[in-house]
Amino acid sequence: MNAEFFEAIEDIEKEKGIPREYMYEKIRLAMLAAFRRDNPDCEDNVEIIMDENKKQVGMHVNKTVVEEVEDPSHEIQLEAAKKISKRASVGNVVAVPVETKKFGRIAAQAAKQVIIQGIREAERGLIYEEFTSKEHEILTGIVTRIEPKTGAVSIRIASNSEFTEAMLAANERIKTEVLKEGDRIKVYVVEVRNSSRGPQVLISRTHPGLVKRLFELEVPEIADGTVEIMSVAREAGSRTKMAVRSENPDVDPIGSCVGPKGGRVAAIVEELGGEKIDIIKYSDVPEDYIAAALAPSEVVSVTMAEEGKSCRVVVPDDQLSLAIGKEGQNARLAAKLTGYKIDIKPVSEA
Repeated sequence: MNAEFFEAIEDIEKEKGIPREYMYEKIRLAMLAAFRRDNPDCEDNVEIIMDENKKQVGMHVNKTVVEEVEDPSHEIQLEAAKKISKRASVGNVVAVPVETKKFGRIAAQAAKQVIIQGIREAERGLIYEEFTSKEHEILTGIVTRIEPKTGAVSIRIASNSEFTEAMLAANERIKTEVLKEGDRIKVYVVEVRNSSRGPQVLISRTHPGLVKRLFELEVPEIADGTVEIMSVAREAGSRTKMAVRSENPDVDPIGSCVGPKGGRVAAIVEELGGEKIDIIKYSDVPEDYIAAALAPSEVVSVTMAEEGKSCRVVVPDDQLSLAIGKEGQNARLAAKLTGYKIDIKPVSEA
């Protein structure tokens, strides 16, 4: 039975990745709890021995040898002590073996619960550690359930050998996207929280970080640091503006992101369900950066305000609606991308 016990602990370590030392400690606590349930007066004089080499598990109570017992939980009569150790004498401390099979049914059940709880806590800890290392990264998940009332989607995500269920909230979904059970989708890990119910992995399909990570996966020049993504402004499902620059003057940052025949950006657009992506060149000169951000509109001039992060942009009359965009989207995304408040005027008014 003892040999099987150590084999079982070894199997748990291999299958679930829970260290055996952790399990030994939980089992010690469980055995102590079980023993103390039937022997409430025994406190710090109980010892549990787990010997991996000899494949033995044992429990004993340390008791002082006396002529006449007054406290049975801490004392043992000389005659009884000599049956355990022939050398026992009054004043000695002897280890009195405990037969664990004599534990009461309730005590044994309590011990079992402690062990099960210990395994669950360890599993949660392993999941939390694994997914915390994936914060602000992309993971692939499988849609397991769609809540018809709220539109929230339950997704099973994996990282190495660890799995967990994460909830893609309705406001984190791309509105134009139609999902069904069994679909494989990429999600952005926003945050991992440790709650009383276990690790909670907060995921998103609308976060600008998703676009950034997709480009890092698709574009080698971004992955190796030659091209840098400076800013991303996004209205998920509709349009994204992304500013890039190159550390190497011989490398075109926009061309790198677009890819041969537009293949790289097309793969990302497909992943995002047809979302339009404007890639612009970043500039340290605010006027140039703002003018580029308003693409595809032409810009006549950009005048920076004397105070605060705001500016006035003049565009040709026939380009006004293009600069502002449908429902103001182009101007809104340009402002979000650059961090400047932009006032757009046609040439005729300016």
